Amino acid sequence: MATPLQQIDTTPYWTATAAFTRYPKLAADTSADVVVVGAGIAGLTAAYLLARAGKQVVVLERDRCAAIDTGHTSAHLTMVTDTRLSDLVRRVGRDHAQAVWDAGLAATNTIDEIVREHAIDAGFEWVDGYLHAALTGDPEHEADRLKEDAVLAWDLGFDAEFLDNVPFMDRPGMRVAGQARVQPRAYLAGVAKAVVDLGGRIYEHSAADEFTHTPRAVKANGHTVRCDDVVIATHSPLVGLADPKAAGRFQARLALYTSYVVAGRVPRGVVPGHLWWDTSRPYYYLRTEPHRDHDVVIFGGEDHKTGQQADTTLCFERLESRLAAIVPAVEITHRWSGQVIETVDGLPYIGPSAEHQYTATGFGGNGLTFGTLAGTMIADAIAGRANPWADLFDPDRTAVTRGLWDYLKENVDYPYYRIRDRFAGAGARSLRAVKRGHGALIERDGQMVAAYRDPAGALTLRSASCTHMGCNVAWNTAERTWDCPCHGSRFTPTGAVIAGPAETPLDPVD
Repeated sequence: MATPLQQIDTTPYWTATAAFTRYPKLAADTSADVVVVGAGIAGLTAAYLLARAGKQVVVLERDRCAAIDTGHTSAHLTMVTDTRLSDLVRRVGRDHAQAVWDAGLAATNTIDEIVREHAIDAGFEWVDGYLHAALTGDPEHEADRLKEDAVLAWDLGFDAEFLDNVPFMDRPGMRVAGQARVQPRAYLAGVAKAVVDLGGRIYEHSAADEFTHTPRAVKANGHTVRCDDVVIATHSPLVGLADPKAAGRFQARLALYTSYVVAGRVPRGVVPGHLWWDTSRPYYYLRTEPHRDHDVVIFGGEDHKTGQQADTTLCFERLESRLAAIVPAVEITHRWSGQVIETVDGLPYIGPSAEHQYTATGFGGNGLTFGTLAGTMIADAIAGRANPWADLFDPDRTAVTRGLWDYLKENVDYPYYRIRDRFAGAGARSLRAVKRGHGALIERDGQMVAAYRDPAGALTLRSASCTHMGCNVAWNTAERTWDCPCHGSRFTPTGAVIAGPAETPLDPVD
C-alpha cells in the first residue's frame, strides 16, 4: 500500500543507505596533471583510472561526491540503449550498433573489475535484463518488433533471445544476459577511496568557477589548481576552456528531461532479481535491491522535459499506482527525481571540447554505463591510448558518417576485444550465473567444470572430475565444499583436498 506522499522520504534511496567519506574544501593553491570537475560516475571513474596510470589528479566537486545526478539515478546498469537496437542499426549501421552495445558491456565489466580489485561492498551482481512490451496496450502487437531486436542482438554476438512471456511481467519481450545491478553510492564511495589511496586529491564544496588558458588552471574557493588537462564531468557540461559560442551551440544539441523514481519494501523473493524496462515512450523500468530480510523494488518513469510539468506530485502518484498494480505487496518508502540528458541521435557525447579539455554528457537513461565508459575513454585519451569507441562517441560524430567501419579489426588488441567472444555471447551465461560465495557445475567446451565465485567476485574454475576415480563432484551449499558422491572425497571451493580418498587437488581449467 502506498504511503501518503507528504510522509515519504524524498531523499534518494541510495543516499539513505550508503555512507560516504567527507572530503575537505580546496583551501590552497596547488597543481596536478589533471583536474576533474565533477565527482559523479564519470568524474570519479576518470580520476581513478588516471590515478592508477600514475597521473596526479585533483577532483573538484561543488557539493558532495555522488550526491547530485549520480546520487539520483535509478541505477539501471545495462548496455541496452534507450534507442531500440533495430532503430540503432537503421540509423547508424550494424557495425556502429554493435560498437555501442560492446561499449556498454565493456563499461559494466570495468565496474566489476574495480569492485573485485578493491573489494568494494556494493552489491554488484550480473543479472539478466528484459525489454518487454509496453505495460499499457495490447502486448501482442509488439511481439514481431521485439523478435526482430532479439535476432539482431544474437546476430551481433550478444546473448539475447525472444520470449513469448518474460518472467514476472507476463508479456512478450527480449532477454539480454550480461546486465548488472550495483548500489551506486556504495560503489563510488569505494572508487573515491581508491583514488585517494592512489595519491589523488578530492575536494568537496569546491565549485569550479573560473578557467584560464595561460597558465592552464581551474579556480575554486578563490584558489588555483594548475594542470595539463581538464575533465568536465558535470552532467550538464560547463564551458570551461571552450569557446563560449561553440559551447552554446553544443548545449543546444542537448535536451534535459526529468525522470521519477519510487522505491519500496517487498518480502524476499516476491520480485525476481532481474532488470525490466518496457517499450513505452517514455519507458518504465524496474529492478530490485536485495536485503537480508526483505527486498527493495525500484520503479521509475513518467519522464518529461524539465520545467514543463506543472504538478510534479502527479508524476509520483501515477508511478506509485502503476507499481502497486504490478507489485501489490509493495510498501513505498522513498521517492525522488533525477535528470537525464538526451542527444539528437540518442548516443552520448564523449571527447574533446577544447584543447586539453574533455567533456562527457548526454547519457540518457544509461548514466551508470555511459558514465563509466566516459571515464575510461577520457583516461585513454589523456594517456595517449587508442580507444575503440573514441570516434563513435566524439561530439562531431565523424565515425557515424564515414560508412563501413571495421572497428573490430582496427581495435583487436584493445583489452575488451581480446575476450569479447567469451564475454559477450551465450557462452558466458553459465559463468555469470554463478553467484558470489557459491559454486556450480557448468559445461564448457564439452567438459564439466566446477566454478566457484568468491564473495569479492573472483571466479575459480576447476575440473569437476574427482582426482580419485573421476566422478563429478557436487557443490555442498551448507559447507561450501565440493563433495564427491561416489567415494566421499571433499575439496575446498578452489579445489584443494579437504578429505580423501582423493590425494591431489581438482585440476585447473583455463
